[in-house]
Amino acid sequence: MVPPRKTISVPHLGGITVGYRLSSAIPSKPTLVLIVPFTTTVDYYLPEFENAELTEQLNLLAVEPLGHGETRTKSETFTYWDTALAFIQVLDALGFDKAFALGTSQGGWIAARMALLAPEKIQGIIPVGSCMDGETSRARDLGCWDGVGATSALVTLGGNFAPVPDFEPGDAYYDFLMEIGYGKTVPRSTRDFWADTIKKTYQGDDGKRRICQAAINLATRDSLHARLPYIRCPVLWLQGTGDVVFSAANAQEEIKLFTNSKEAKLVTLKDGVHFLSFTHPKEVHQNILDFTNKWQAKL
Repeated sequence: MVPPRKTISVPHLGGITVGYRLSSAIPSKPTLVLIVPFTTTVDYYLPEFENAELTEQLNLLAVEPLGHGETRTKSETFTYWDTALAFIQVLDALGFDKAFALGTSQGGWIAARMALLAPEKIQGIIPVGSCMDGETSRARDLGCWDGVGATSALVTLGGNFAPVPDFEPGDAYYDFLMEIGYGKTVPRSTRDFWADTIKKTYQGDDGKRRICQAAINLATRDSLHARLPYIRCPVLWLQGTGDVVFSAANAQEEIKLFTNSKEAKLVTLKDGVHFLSFTHPKEVHQNILDFTNKWQAKL
């Protein structure tokens, strides 16, 4: 049975309540933090929590970034660095001295920030369909999307402080996220599940402010390229060749920037979409187990 989502309070930014789901907290097992992609919730990782092999071998800890799910703070603005530090504090609050961190899309660069901020705690990172750059022309030239353009409407709306009590992201947003994430053949049941979940998460003026700030975070994030040599833990990058958001060509260039990591390995999966575990669950899960088993034993 999948455990329910809970919340936990941490001190960063004067107080953050973080939404999370935890499969177990057994000291003898490696712990894997699972960081969700843009505007999703911990339910994104339901397939992992329903996988008996993963839950038998790992403590799974899914977490919701600032601007997502049940995570809340009084601060009007925040960055991905704030989310990374909050997640480190969640690990402390739950009693985990060390953990691996996996993140899909934006989750990948949050995992990298966690490794930079707490190198003694993060044992390894697994970016999935991610990018370590900002939204730059370099990334677009390598086949990545135009994130600034994709989020421009939400970024502009965020600067308008007029209350919008009847706000919801709308069908056009749900369809866009589903198509770029799961691909053009996304099942109707998956589309409807996320449409309902995202609508409930971002209702009203509070929802408007949180989704707009999440979009500002994405569109204006800083590149990590100059910082990647400071990541010394092992890195396993999983990338689909059919990813329409962040390209395999970009991953092939960026994996080379982890120059001081114990290992920096890129695994590309043919025709894999942006939400890679949807098209390649067996491969993703086996790579997770191989990586955590290998480095848990060595570290």
